[in-house]
Amino acid sequence: MAARRRLLGADQVRAAGQLAAERLAEAPEFRERARLVLYAALPDELPTGPLYEIARASGKILLWPRMAGRGRLEFAPCRRWEDLIPERYGVLVPPPERDSVELGPEDLLLVPGVAFDLRGGRLGRGGGYFDRALGEIGEGGPLFLGVGFEFQLVEEVPREPHDRAVDAVLTERRLQRVGERVR
Repeated sequence: MAARRRLLGADQVRAAGQLAAERLAEAPEFRERARLVLYAALPDELPTGPLYEIARASGKILLWPRMAGRGRLEFAPCRRWEDLIPERYGVLVPPPERDSVELGPEDLLLVPGVAFDLRGGRLGRGGGYFDRALGEIGEGGPLFLGVGFEFQLVEEVPREPHDRAVDAVLTERRLQRVGERVR
């Protein structure tokens, strides 16, 4: 996947981010929710800046993940991208003075991945942060939307019993609903 990503030019990457944002803006899963959990993409991920712009223009409350200790994630509001600060590995997160909030079924949670499949499988970077966070929330939690380039959709990704399936996968070409909660 990393090799395929390196083959994309900067213009292709920017265009993919914009197209994914347009797909998201059209989706009822996005329009019907007041809160969006976003993440600041790393350089090898589909850019999330356009998703941020669409969310702001739509008046969404923006929440962002950050480390909370012992391998846990928490989610805190931050309205402006410019207010995010670098954390471990250069990941941008809300400042520590922003109180974390609980997620619920009214939220839409966007997550990156290395690969996704059409059964809801998501291969992350191996830390298990999002899987643990959603495991703590339980089945009544937010819709879980994987975000990546179209080439990151594969036939099957390996899954462990603790892995949390995504409800849909957003790429520059489509929003593919894969879970029972979004059909």
